[in-house]
Amino acid sequence: MSEPIARAELIEDRGEASAGEEFFRSRSFLDAEGVTHTLRIDADEGQLLVPLIVRPIGDGPERDAISPYGYPGIATSFRDAPLDPAQVDFSDTGLVTAFIRHALGEPPLAGATERNIVQIADPDLPAKSRPSDRNQINKNLRRGYELRIVPGLETTPDDRAGFLTAYEQTMRRTGAAERYFFSAAYFDRILESDQTWLALALAPGGEAAAASLAACSDGFLHYYLSGSADSHLRDSPMKNVLAGLIELATEQGLPLNLGGGIARGDRLEEFKRGFANREQPWHTSEIVCDSRAYARLSAGSAAGAFFPAYRAGDRG
Repeated sequence: MSEPIARAELIEDRGEASAGEEFFRSRSFLDAEGVTHTLRIDADEGQLLVPLIVRPIGDGPERDAISPYGYPGIATSFRDAPLDPAQVDFSDTGLVTAFIRHALGEPPLAGATERNIVQIADPDLPAKSRPSDRNQINKNLRRGYELRIVPGLETTPDDRAGFLTAYEQTMRRTGAAERYFFSAAYFDRILESDQTWLALALAPGGEAAAASLAACSDGFLHYYLSGSADSHLRDSPMKNVLAGLIELATEQGLPLNLGGGIARGDRLEEFKRGFANREQPWHTSEIVCDSRAYARLSAGSAAGAFFPAYRAGDRG
């Protein structure tokens, strides 16, 4: 192994050193996610600042870290080639591992893993939509569905409650893990960002049939968290929400990141593909900071590709 050319430090600052104007590194998002630290990496070519949530590993003294949800990325001043994590001295951090979610685009860390393919609706390319989707959108409008897109700071308690109900019903239908059931306080904090919008498809009776929380960050409008109410699934009101968000992205001069599926080629990805006109890879970095501790903690784990291996039993 070559000599380290960079040194990492873990700062207990609630992510303040890495915070900025981009939504996924904004104060409101970092607070909602419970970010505890910034990982600072210093090298001659520049500095990298990573917001992290530091966690204990079991009942022992060891700790690891994970990025907040979504596309938080890294605030970086690196100007040249990506930094190789193998050339970073992580010994002062006291971490066993760090799992880092990158923003869309080229990661500033070498050797990043292609985690997923996300679907993009890019206003600079010819628009794409299926005739069946357009027909359903127009049918809903004729039936009296209404689309409202409200800046986060202007949302009412009723707006947020309607979104939360649709979101939670979707998570229950899909059997999502407990970690995806965000609280009302989580959404209240996120919607304090001036980089957010709530898109609501309202049924003829006025209740939220489908809704999405959208956020602007790192050159994209992100279709971040969404849901459809059980009672309106047959009408596919999420199609109206997506059409509205594509219009909003066009107004902002940004591509809309629709995200990907749970697995490549699944029904969720196929649904999003009907509105997308290009796709793009999304990357993560899986860093072992203390190889001896990692080997000891992972001994006997049947993790497959799951990282870190010693947490394979925590997934669900």
